[in-house]
Amino acid sequence: MSRASHPDRRAIVDPANRLVAGELERRWNKALEDVQQIDGEIVALEARRPAPLGGKERNQLMRLGADLDRAWSHPAATAATRKRILRAALCEIVVRIEGDVIEMVLHWRGGDHTALQVKMNTAGKHRWTVPEDTLALVRELARLMPDRQIARLLNRSGKPTGRGNGWTQARVCSFRSHHGIAIHRVSEWTERGEITLEEAAQIMDVSVMTALRMARRGIIKGRQVCYGAPWAFKAADIVAYQEQNASRRPLTADPTQQHFDFQ
Repeated sequence: MSRASHPDRRAIVDPANRLVAGELERRWNKALEDVQQIDGEIVALEARRPAPLGGKERNQLMRLGADLDRAWSHPAATAATRKRILRAALCEIVVRIEGDVIEMVLHWRGGDHTALQVKMNTAGKHRWTVPEDTLALVRELARLMPDRQIARLLNRSGKPTGRGNGWTQARVCSFRSHHGIAIHRVSEWTERGEITLEEAAQIMDVSVMTALRMARRGIIKGRQVCYGAPWAFKAADIVAYQEQNASRRPLTADPTQQHFDFQ
């Protein structure tokens, strides 16, 4: 209904109410225009609606849903992909904190429910924290070798990062920076008066293997942070030992003993 269909509408209205009637008619026409616009938008949305899934497509989606673990663990799955999977599979999560435990109930769209309990992290910590022994080891290794060698040693020792990954030079560097551990300097050994196993063997005029056996038996004083880490000796201790035992024979009397570079 529009104004054009009733041209004499104002004529039949009491003259005292014609202004009110005109305002009502304007609002009525505006409402009719809004209805027509909404009807047009609905028609456009219906036209853009995708066609219903066919049997083949539906079966493919059902197989994907049954193999959710594969989709979740796929190497190409990103964090954004996993978030989309969760949003599609979860209806809501109800959380309640009881003491230091977070209790959660996951409501799945299929109607199932899953109850979970997660212990709250202590202040200043998160669940990706590296064990304290690994932190202490990195502190000591940083005084003996550069980051690349530290990464190799940690990987050989089976000590992963807080997220369970292997170590790289960049990860060791980031870890040091986060914990305020200074980078290794080549001159540190000399400043501390320490020498390597090879240098100790050279001073005592024995093979590296012989010097290693002497260190392991406690004949000469040395320290090794962990298995595979370089031995460190005080140069003064090695010189003093050599001077006191210059006339003594080495651990083996075999003149054909071979020399090996062994750490």
